[in-house]
Amino acid sequence: MVREKVGSNEWLNCLMITELKAELLDLAISIAKEAGELLSARPDFFDLETKSSAIDFATQMDQASEKLIVSKILESRPDDGIIGEEGSNIPSQSGITWVIDPLDGTVNYFYGIAGWNVSIAVKDSDGVQVGVVYAPSINSIWSATRDGGATCNGKKINCNDPVELNRALIGTGFSYDVGDREEQARIVSKLLLEIRDLRRIGAGAADLCLVAMGRLDAFYEKGLNEWDLAAGGLVATEAGALVTGRNGGVPGKEMVIAAGPYLHARLVLEIG
Repeated sequence: MVREKVGSNEWLNCLMITELKAELLDLAISIAKEAGELLSARPDFFDLETKSSAIDFATQMDQASEKLIVSKILESRPDDGIIGEEGSNIPSQSGITWVIDPLDGTVNYFYGIAGWNVSIAVKDSDGVQVGVVYAPSINSIWSATRDGGATCNGKKINCNDPVELNRALIGTGFSYDVGDREEQARIVSKLLLEIRDLRRIGAGAADLCLVAMGRLDAFYEKGLNEWDLAAGGLVATEAGALVTGRNGGVPGKEMVIAAGPYLHARLVLEIG
């Protein structure tokens, strides 16, 4: 009888966790869509705020999107914590924290290039549990829950595996720190002689999701922050990719590599 009771309690706990993740996923998708609608009304003029360097900036729309996302989260879940790229930092009272990039791919957005997105993740003490990346300009919404798989526009997705290095289409990004670009140029020069081709899309969360659905075979970038990686990293992981670089190392300085297991092992040797 005791064993049956323990088993029943474990089943009930798993059910509650599953229901909570589903609830958080629905909320994240709803908020991401609202933020995407806001951003889709792209202004004719921009107020630019310099961040880490003259080529790293935020616009009034980054800030407006973050304000909307934060207000919607707190309206539904006032005890949750928030980490936002544009400065929102609210300690969690519930054990749950939202990690948001209100406009991933700001330079794309500024120039009117597709690929920018809204990235929203939810984490607890065990890591990221929910991830949503919404890219209105390419009509794509990717989502995942931990141990629940990944989807694009509601359809299950999987990464490409196995892929040989000389047949790989690989995405990357470049640092806003000009001092890091010399090393990045060296890696690009080396890989271009060994792979099918290289793509620079300009939005890390979208890159990770494109790996998840097989539109890219791999993605690597140095200098990603937690809000760049949290949602897209979960989507890629749940689609079968290995995503390394999420833990340890110097924040913003470690190399992130995302690919199917076969190609990932080769890329770690090449650029890790």
